[in-house]
Order: sequence, then structure tokens, then C-alpha cells
Amino acid sequence: MGLDDVTHQRVRLGVLVMLAEIPVCAFSTLRSELRLTDGNLNRHVQVLVDAGLVTLTKGYEGNRPRTWVKLTRDGRRALRDELSALEQLTARLQAADLDD
Repeated sequence: MGLDDVTHQRVRLGVLVMLAEIPVCAFSTLRSELRLTDGNLNRHVQVLVDAGLVTLTKGYEGNRPRTWVKLTRDGRRALRDELSALEQLTARLQAADLDD
């Protein structure tokens, strides 16, 4: 079906979609918007980092430490591929007669 295990997981897909809209996003914003704990989001972001789909930058905003997450070119491509696979799956389902 073309669905990728790294990008297809709900949280990781959500991270990629948010980063497609906001190319560089604070970790805390992702955590808040996706309604996750720090640990849960951190684990999913690390999978995306290991796959080369996002990068992390640590720094400060004022006196507060911050981590920013950025979508890579490969991440944008992976998201596009995942959405294409989902569209193909949707088209197959629409072509099938599910009412029988």
C-alpha cells in the first residue's frame, strides 16, 4: 500500500503535518497542539530525527531553554509520499462498493 511505518504513526504524522505549516516550531508548541507529554513527544521526535525527517536546534528564548523542531527536505518528501499513499488508498475504497 505504500504506507511508511515511520510517517504513518498518528503522532509522527501529526508532527510532520504541523511542521509543513510551521517550518520551525517550538517543541512546547508541538507538545501542546498534539496534547502529548514531553516524554511521549520526545520519543516520536527522536524517531523522526533518526530517520532524517526533522532536525532539532536547542537554544534560549530570553532566559528560558527552548528546543525547535524543523522539517527537513527528506521530511517534506516523506510527508508528500505518505499523503499520496493515503490518497491512493482512499481512491481504492471509493471505487469499491462498500454498501454490499
